[in-house]
Amino acid sequence: MLRRFLVILIRRSFLVLLLICLGCVAQSVPPDIARKIERQVRSYYTIPPDVNVKVGAIVPSTDLPGYDEVAVTIDQGDGKQKGYKFLVSKDRSTMVRLIKFDLTKDPYEAVMSKIDVRGRPVRGSKNAKVVVVNYDDFECPYCARMHQTLFPEILKEYGDRVTFVYKDYPLAEIHPWAIHAAVDANCLAAQNPDAYWDFADYIHDNKQHVDQENTPAARFDAIDKIALLQGQRHNVDAAKLQACVKAQNDDLVRASMKEADEIGVDATPTLFINGERIDGVVPISELRAALNEALKDAGEPVPAAPQAAPTPASK
Repeated sequence: MLRRFLVILIRRSFLVLLLICLGCVAQSVPPDIARKIERQVRSYYTIPPDVNVKVGAIVPSTDLPGYDEVAVTIDQGDGKQKGYKFLVSKDRSTMVRLIKFDLTKDPYEAVMSKIDVRGRPVRGSKNAKVVVVNYDDFECPYCARMHQTLFPEILKEYGDRVTFVYKDYPLAEIHPWAIHAAVDANCLAAQNPDAYWDFADYIHDNKQHVDQENTPAARFDAIDKIALLQGQRHNVDAAKLQACVKAQNDDLVRASMKEADEIGVDATPTLFINGERIDGVVPISELRAALNEALKDAGEPVPAAPQAAPTPASK
């Protein structure tokens, strides 16, 4: 009994000592310093007043002598938070942000490892070493421009050595029929990849045919008719397609949106070429440069540069 009592006493004493040490290491930020840190962060990142900025405790830094470390969390609401680490000088007169890079890891490979392309329809070479993933929104006019750049021109130039994949990222807050279109597209993809791509081509080329409908219900009906027509053209199981379109199960779309959020996508189109990110509509020359670099990194040949159109002779 005495031995058991001594063991319990020692354990409790150790726990108390540990808590005391932790209290010595982590220090609450004085309100005036916390306010200064918050104002600097709000000003630098242009954070609106309705977004909460939380300044954490100060702990000793192992990164830079003469500085302590403080974590700042920016709460954007809806469960979206971003955390930043700052270093604060011992005299509390200077704050810096230090970013450490792990040179043992490839950041592009890290991004691609988080993107699930299993089961997605592909264009181009199915087993290429370079994979292009585009997070797309069928109602987005900028996505239509990117789509028309990728297909057919980029596909024609790189399709024999690059895999092209689309993932869903409908911006439902501003594009009310985008999720519906993505669900219909996935219903086609489940049966015939070519039907999916023909649907994507048509919607991106003829978005105005959906927009001209007067009511949301009429727009949904128009999208469904386009999907069913593509299914008919590709001889898919009509009853199965109709049931899928009617059910409007958006689980796959929501999963793709969640995946995109986790890798930092916040707008469309957002393109990843073997993990290298390209935001928005960019000139075709920029796409070619990124694709060529990815091919070189993968040890693959780069296609010949397209010939410029001859200048018409002046009369």
